[in-house]
Amino acid sequence: MPRIADRRSASRFLLAGLLLWVLVACASQPPGSLDREPQIPAEVSNAEWAQDMQRFAAQDQAQPPPRDAVLFVGSSSIRLWDSLAQDFPDAVVINRGFGGSEVRDSTWYADRIVYPYHPSTVVLYAGDNDLANGRTAEQVGQDTATFIDRVHKRLPSARIVIISTKPSPSRAHLLEAQRQANALVQRAAQQRGAVFVDVFTPMLDAQGQPRESLFIQDRLHMNASGYALWKQLLAPYVH
Repeated sequence: MPRIADRRSASRFLLAGLLLWVLVACASQPPGSLDREPQIPAEVSNAEWAQDMQRFAAQDQAQPPPRDAVLFVGSSSIRLWDSLAQDFPDAVVINRGFGGSEVRDSTWYADRIVYPYHPSTVVLYAGDNDLANGRTAEQVGQDTATFIDRVHKRLPSARIVIISTKPSPSRAHLLEAQRQANALVQRAAQQRGAVFVDVFTPMLDAQGQPRESLFIQDRLHMNASGYALWKQLLAPYVH
C-alpha cells in the first residue's frame, strides 16, 4: 500500500508541474495570441496595389533597407508623409504607405511590406478609406485585429502601433462611424498588446468638427500642421 500511495503522490506532483509549465508558457505569449490562426483577407480592395508592391521591391533591390527599423504602413496619410525621416531623426524609418488602401490591404501584403524588413516597430494608419468605401465599423475593427494577429504571429517581439482614423472635413459625414470604428480598434489593440494612438480627438475643433487648419485644399489630406500634430502624438513610440 505505501508504494501505491507513493506512486499516486508522484503522479500528482508531475501533474502539478505540468500545469505550472503550461501556465508559464501561456503567460509568455503576446496577449490575444493563443489559439488564434490569423487569416489572410479573401481579397484586396484594389488589384492595382500590385504595382505599388513592384515599386517597393525595386526600391528594396536598389537600396536594401536596414533591419530593426520603424516601419510605417497604410494609406495615403502615410504615403504622403514626406517629412517622416526629418520628423523622427533619432529613428530609422521606412515608409511603405500606398494611397487609397484599406486595412485589409496591408494585411494581405504583409509578406511583401512588413516581414522582409524585420522591423522593431510597425505603425499602421488605415481605416477611413474603408468606411468611405462602404465597410462597417465592425469590419474595420476586425480587419485591424487580423492585421495585429498576422504581424505578431511572424514578428512576436515587434511593437505594433495603431493610429486611429483621422476626422477629415471632406468626410465629416463619417464622424460617427469613425468614432465607432476607433472604439473597436482601440479594444482590439489593447486585447492584443498593441499600442493605440488617438489622433481623432486632437484633430477636432471646439464644436467637435474636423479642424480645417490641419488639411490641404482637398480637405482630405493633411498639411504640415497636421503632420506636426501626428509627430507629437507618435513621438513616444517611434525610436
